[in-house]
Amino acid sequence: MSQRRVLTVSELSQQLREALEQRFPAVWVEGEISNFKVYGSGHAYFTLKDAQAQVRAVLFRNRTRRIRFEPRDGQHVLAFGAIEVYAQRGEYQLVVELLEPRGLGALQLAYEQLKSRLAAEGLFDQGRKRPLPRFPRTIGIVTSPSGAAIRDMLRVIGRRFGELHIVIAPARVQGEGAAEEIARGIADLNRLPGVDVIIVGRGGGSLEDLWAFNEEVVARAIVASKAPIISAVGHEVDVTISDFVADLRAPTPSAAAELVVREKQALVETVHDLTARLERAMRRRLDRERQHLGQLASRRVLTDPARPLRDWQRRLDDATARLGRAIHARLRDAGHRSTAAAVGLRRGGLLTRLAGQRRQLDELDRRLRAGVRARLERDRHRLRALAGRLDSLSPLAVLARGYSLARLENGDIVRDARQAPPGSRVDVLLSEGRLACRVESATEHDVRPHVEDVA
Repeated sequence: MSQRRVLTVSELSQQLREALEQRFPAVWVEGEISNFKVYGSGHAYFTLKDAQAQVRAVLFRNRTRRIRFEPRDGQHVLAFGAIEVYAQRGEYQLVVELLEPRGLGALQLAYEQLKSRLAAEGLFDQGRKRPLPRFPRTIGIVTSPSGAAIRDMLRVIGRRFGELHIVIAPARVQGEGAAEEIARGIADLNRLPGVDVIIVGRGGGSLEDLWAFNEEVVARAIVASKAPIISAVGHEVDVTISDFVADLRAPTPSAAAELVVREKQALVETVHDLTARLERAMRRRLDRERQHLGQLASRRVLTDPARPLRDWQRRLDDATARLGRAIHARLRDAGHRSTAAAVGLRRGGLLTRLAGQRRQLDELDRRLRAGVRARLERDRHRLRALAGRLDSLSPLAVLARGYSLARLENGDIVRDARQAPPGSRVDVLLSEGRLACRVESATEHDVRPHVEDVA
């Protein structure tokens, strides 16, 4: 009889783990995402499934930075990774290293997802876009200092208006970390005083080359900028997220420089034209004022300057005379009223009138007090009478004289013996307490039923 080989659960799990991990060290798996969930640790757990089977998968936090789009339930994807055994649960899972959408490319999907989300927030609305300053004095540029784009922009600005002040915030425009450098450059320029407008851009390239301008961190930095921003990324056919959130989109970096700086010659011609128009307007104004001055010089007031003063002197004399007459009249009226008042006081005797009015006031006070006392006494007697009537009508007073009140279980008052047949329960209300009773018999002509206290 052969010796049995017995494995522990741990040994079996270890052998299965070694076999699977050696057999599937790297594998591409196609399936649909379901139950996708990101935990507080940053790790994402989900299931890949098709019509016949499913497999658990995990995407660790340090690998999520490689994923350009946002994985969601229902997406059809290609996952690359290794098979590992989770011995504590006796399960195997796919540890994902790369994740790509099936059909639509990962970058294109990420672009569409971010575009939809920012549009829903209203960051593309025209209402929040700001106009460019007409005559900027300081222009900020965020781009690579070694690229062709910066040379094109400097050449255009120098040709059109070389006296402008230009501040360059150098940043990588592609590759890992480029988006963060672009966002930092925008923030740095906003911290400088006097920057009127900012150009953010680079030359043309593939979707991967331009991807830094599709990152959310760059879009948020553009939205938060205090100075208006022109997005100038790639060629005219290239459209990035930065173009949608910027205050103005330029098809190329050179076009951005042309938009932000007006032609110097056009500006000079405009100034000359305004100067000529101002001179013509001033000549017309001087001619009108000269004619007006001639008309004023021919007026009587200027040929005889003393005449207005004589007129005012006469008006002043008239006003002084009218004022004197009015004062004398008021004084006469006041004297008459004073005399009449003195005569009245001497005739009537002010103290005598005051004493009489005092006596009259005392008499009215006495009569008022007597009337109030009498009214209160009448109301008190009436209240006592009403209280006595209410007490005589009170059911409690009737009960106090030895009567009682019987009620059925439903609360109806028993007025007829037929309402309480034998076996019925009634409550008998007394002046002091109540009895719970059961009817033993009932006689229709004898209103005193025999009851038994069952309380």
